[in-house]
Amino acid sequence: MREFLILNCGFKEENILVLTDQEIEPELIPTKKNILESLEWLVKGCQAGDSLVFYFSGHGVSQPDFDGDERDGFSETICPVDFMTEGMIVDNDINSAIVWPLKNGVTLHAIVDACHSGTVLDLEHVYNRQENKWEDNSPPYGNARKHSDGGLAISLSACLDNQVAADTTAFTEKTMNGAMTYLLIKILKKYQGLTYGDLLDLMHEELEKVNESRCFSRKIFKKIMKRMLLQKPQISASKPFDVYKEHLIL
Repeated sequence: MREFLILNCGFKEENILVLTDQEIEPELIPTKKNILESLEWLVKGCQAGDSLVFYFSGHGVSQPDFDGDERDGFSETICPVDFMTEGMIVDNDINSAIVWPLKNGVTLHAIVDACHSGTVLDLEHVYNRQENKWEDNSPPYGNARKHSDGGLAISLSACLDNQVAADTTAFTEKTMNGAMTYLLIKILKKYQGLTYGDLLDLMHEELEKVNESRCFSRKIFKKIMKRMLLQKPQISASKPFDVYKEHLIL
């Protein structure tokens, strides 16, 4: 993703911060503290015309919502490496860290390749691909703030809130890849000027092709289901827009 942003999207190397569990420097290990500080770094000083990208590839969990601001009764989380001692990073915290500060004219794209990631940014509008319409995801009770300070936040998630996201060798047969990350980069490199709707459709089509090929090559149902990629990538946003007219530009 780092290479893609630099070589294909014009991002400068010095403007990209990468945390991984393979780093040696303590401040670059994705602990809860470091991730939250990095989210603050991402949006600090943002101004009109800025394009921001938050990318997360890792574990995600769905847990009961105790604040009453989730329509399905569950909060989505991402897991830092020290979650066993420090806890998860909850969607409310991600929303307040990188959605609230977005000023008018600033665009944030969150690309989240994790299980249960459909509404992990707690954005107020979720796109229903089957019905081609935006659905309300605003808090059903109370006065919880979920909106930006005028800017636009768009989340591209690996799957719905109740689904898991796969790491798989289905696309290369040699290396393990996050299915969503692999397809996203492959499609954006191959097709120029895609709309958000085009991207979503192509990702779904690619996943369906893999599943169809695996069904024909497997005779035992249980084995098929274990190898199926059942995730459905999803788009959510702080403001609704025409997904087949707006072009995705990182």
